[in-house]
Amino acid sequence: MAERTKLWIADAMKKLMVKKPIDKIRVSEICSEAEITRPTFYYHFKDKYDLVAWTFAHSALNTDVLSVESAAHGMNSMRNDFIFYKRAYEDNSQNPLWAYMVDYFAARYTQEAKRLSGGETLDTQTLFAIRLYCFGAVGMTREWLLTDNITPAVAVVEMMFASMPACLRDIFFQAG
Repeated sequence: MAERTKLWIADAMKKLMVKKPIDKIRVSEICSEAEITRPTFYYHFKDKYDLVAWTFAHSALNTDVLSVESAAHGMNSMRNDFIFYKRAYEDNSQNPLWAYMVDYFAARYTQEAKRLSGGETLDTQTLFAIRLYCFGAVGMTREWLLTDNITPAVAVVEMMFASMPACLRDIFFQAG
């Protein structure tokens, strides 16, 4: 039930984002659009930025970050939900989505690196490389989404993987 309510609220937010940017949307408008009370909103989200971050995370949850096809599918889904991501990427307020995306993907890649290396911890260089890669990948995804109507998502993901620091490629794409 909670998941369904969150999706309902997220859909209301997306409808409002078609009309105006995030910083101009008030929680009361989201509640009105979703036909819920403010306490219901705050039961599920701490603020509208938390809602936007949850919406992104929910859509990215099933993406295999080490698969070209899966990552490209995720990028194409972003393109299909263009207005939401355009508005979210344009927002540079207190909790911008791009910063959340960097943290989200850094955590996913860190978890995957630990799993593949069989360790509980990663060295400082690997952690730095993961954050560096995630900053670049999120930035290039933003640029692709907002300005590139030609390059297929698969090609963008392949270029991102090819540009990954060698220490990460050795962990993520080692033979065998």
